Amino acid sequence: MNGRLDMVEALGASLSGLRNSRAEVAVCPPFPYLAALARTLGDSGVQIGAQNVSSHEDGAFTGEVSAEMLADLGCRYVIVGHSERRALYGEDDELVGEKFLRAQQGGLIPILCVGETLREREAGETEQVVVRQVSSVLDVAGIGAFDQAVVAYEPVWAIGTGETATPEQAQEVHARLRAALAAEDASVASRIRLLYGGSVKSDNAALLFAQPDIDGGLIGGASLSADEFSAICLAAE
Repeated sequence: MNGRLDMVEALGASLSGLRNSRAEVAVCPPFPYLAALARTLGDSGVQIGAQNVSSHEDGAFTGEVSAEMLADLGCRYVIVGHSERRALYGEDDELVGEKFLRAQQGGLIPILCVGETLREREAGETEQVVVRQVSSVLDVAGIGAFDQAVVAYEPVWAIGTGETATPEQAQEVHARLRAALAAEDASVASRIRLLYGGSVKSDNAALLFAQPDIDGGLIGGASLSADEFSAICLAAE
């Protein structure tokens, strides 16, 4: 929940310069700015997505936004299960699974976020937590649904704190996530994009993205600066 219209338009104008980038780039602004960003980006090839979606198709759910509404605005992606949604708004694995399904039914590609807290990491529960979070979606959606999905590992202890998992730590979790998916379907697991999110910056992006199971980044605070975000996008190339 950052930014104002002028900042969003400036970011969009800057990213339009990535027209020929070999990396796929998507931006997920707050709901009110989706249409303005879509206009600014035009035919640049940069995709837009949303930060959240309702688990319902339509109806008397005041304040909610449906997948179909987001698709109408040109969204291709939507984030589901972000750690802040889980921690601040009580979204559990079951609700995240419902949103994942609803997003796909409404024509969107869900970016499923998983990750452990500092307490869970210190207790040696990282693998257990992230595999449980993925498995809860597998149980309701099936492995085939992951052919039209993205998974983002975001260690909660590294979000907005300035702390970053080392490339080796991040790779270890990414490899475990890919293995969990491969246990269901090796072909799907090989194709899916696994993103790292957790204080990614221009000065650490290339090392993170060089890891064999890290296919890109889910960028938070660094995306508030057009120059910093563009530099991260270039690192992804």
